[in-house]
Amino acid sequence: MMQERNKKAFDAADHYLSRDNHFFSFSSKHPPALTVSPGEIIHVQTWDCYKGAITNAENAILAIPDGEINPATGPIFVSGAEPGDTLIVKILDIQPGPRGVARTYPGSGQLSHLVEKPYARFFDVKDGLVTMNEKVSFPSSPMLGVIGVAPETEEIGTIPAGRHGGNLDNNMNGIGSTIYLPVKHPGALLSMGDMHASMGDGEICGTGIEIAGDVLIQVDLLKAKGTDYPVTETASSWITHGVANEDIARAMQIACEEAAGLLVTQWGFTIEDAFIFLSVQGNLGVAQAVHPSTGTVIAKMTVPKIAACPKPFNIG
Repeated sequence: MMQERNKKAFDAADHYLSRDNHFFSFSSKHPPALTVSPGEIIHVQTWDCYKGAITNAENAILAIPDGEINPATGPIFVSGAEPGDTLIVKILDIQPGPRGVARTYPGSGQLSHLVEKPYARFFDVKDGLVTMNEKVSFPSSPMLGVIGVAPETEEIGTIPAGRHGGNLDNNMNGIGSTIYLPVKHPGALLSMGDMHASMGDGEICGTGIEIAGDVLIQVDLLKAKGTDYPVTETASSWITHGVANEDIARAMQIACEEAAGLLVTQWGFTIEDAFIFLSVQGNLGVAQAVHPSTGTVIAKMTVPKIAACPKPFNIG
């Protein structure tokens, strides 16, 4: 249940989009569920990544086909968005539901060799606190695992990540963050889902605390500027992403190249100084790398906001 203070903000949104409007892929062929204008605020309701299928101990180890995982609410058509622009999505608030789940399986994840059978753990979420069991509780840190736009050409499912965004699984995509997404089609066609009440870097067992909830966003446009991959901005830093298929070293290289590219093109660094600055002040990390499972892995390079590079883009 939303706190009254937060409920008023959600109720005052310019638009509301129910989770009934969802797809399991990103595609320019999906008809828009909602059309909005830059500057408007949208209340988006999302499913958990299992679309509500995991509700109790009896079905907690239920096998769900990949094609039915990560429903993404949308798409949202943003008027004025054109290829070559950047869609700006500011996450104003995230309100997770009261109960989430995390699961693990033999053969998937860094500790899977120590797990003998499928296992699930339910979590209660109330008043900003996550309760795992009678001994373990911690503050919630809600974020969106999936956020993206229609890709340039092919249809892409909501499980992988890519240049369009998708399943970025960056735990910095939370309240107060701004996500910059490269537009490839008119209207951008924004979708989101896969909310987590909490998720650690790497998501090493393959899940965060998977949970349904409500998101409050504001959309805007950066005209005729962009990058190859999404960029996240927080109060203290900006973060580039790199994505590769089962190759975390390549993903890390791409994240570094994206950060260096912004330092050079937007802030006048030489490539040599960008290289050194990222080494002495940047933080290279892993957003998602669930091994030994197959699929995309995601790296992130975090760049501190200083006077020489206060934002990812030099937009005044």
